[in-house]
Amino acid sequence: MPSYLEFEKAVADLEGQIKELRSVSEGGDEVDISEEIRRLEGKGDEILKNLYSKLTPWQKTQVARHPDRPHFIDYQKALITDFTPLAGDRYFGEDHAVFAGLGRFEGQAVAVIGQEKGMNTETRLKHNFGMARPEGYRKAIRVMDLAERYDLPVISLVDTAGAYPGMGAEARGQAEAIARSTEKCLNLKVPMISVVIGEGGSGGAIAIASANRVYMLEHSIYSVISPEAGASILWRDSTRAEDIATTMKITAQDLLGMEIVDGIIPEPLGGAHRDHDSVFASTHEQLKTALGDLAKFDGDALKKQRHEKFLAMGRNLA
Repeated sequence: MPSYLEFEKAVADLEGQIKELRSVSEGGDEVDISEEIRRLEGKGDEILKNLYSKLTPWQKTQVARHPDRPHFIDYQKALITDFTPLAGDRYFGEDHAVFAGLGRFEGQAVAVIGQEKGMNTETRLKHNFGMARPEGYRKAIRVMDLAERYDLPVISLVDTAGAYPGMGAEARGQAEAIARSTEKCLNLKVPMISVVIGEGGSGGAIAIASANRVYMLEHSIYSVISPEAGASILWRDSTRAEDIATTMKITAQDLLGMEIVDGIIPEPLGGAHRDHDSVFASTHEQLKTALGDLAKFDGDALKKQRHEKFLAMGRNLA
């Protein structure tokens, strides 16, 4: 049984009824209830379609954080073959929140970077809930250096609430590491494509998402600060996260309208957590198209296009 969000109560009740009817049907009851099951399934699809066609920014935030939503490791297994992760930043140590390595996308050698939140309590603690420390960003820089040296496109998959704000991370140069990673993205002379697959939080996201093409999944979010942190700063009350999420323009639709991102990757009905294979296929097609488009440009043109893209954001939003 899937995990349901608060606003999905009607769907949860209906799918509970369907499950009970299926149990009765499989139990060998003489009454044919297959038609009733189909009717309820159709009704459930209609409810989901109606709900997800008008999600509020806060509801989208909940969907982006859904525990069953596919994470970096899932995308890597579905889209990247021969993936070899590299460990360590050659300065301090290994950071398990960031995966970075080399692999193949449709047979083409690529560099891959992404944040992994973890699937359960054990793995969430191991990956620090996707919040990278400085060594994670320095590892990403190391892999981007390799990509540039061997003329490999870079694919990054973003899913973090933000960089880790702990004292140890700050002491080891968190802000500098984020800035250096962002600088490296901007100055790459190879194609770079980023996809926000869940949360794109603050500098923790932009450090690996300053790309030629930035895409968002339909129900992902991308923001300068998490709604909870924003509410804490403005009102000293993190419980008002829903209020600030409504005004922050954090949804894919808002950001596409402001030309912050380059496109939206559709999710299956009810969100990516309901049909992993469908969202993998959609993401695959978008990456394939973007890589084909960017292959036409040389290194200097790619760097120039990236610079102009981000400079234009500041001018347009000023």
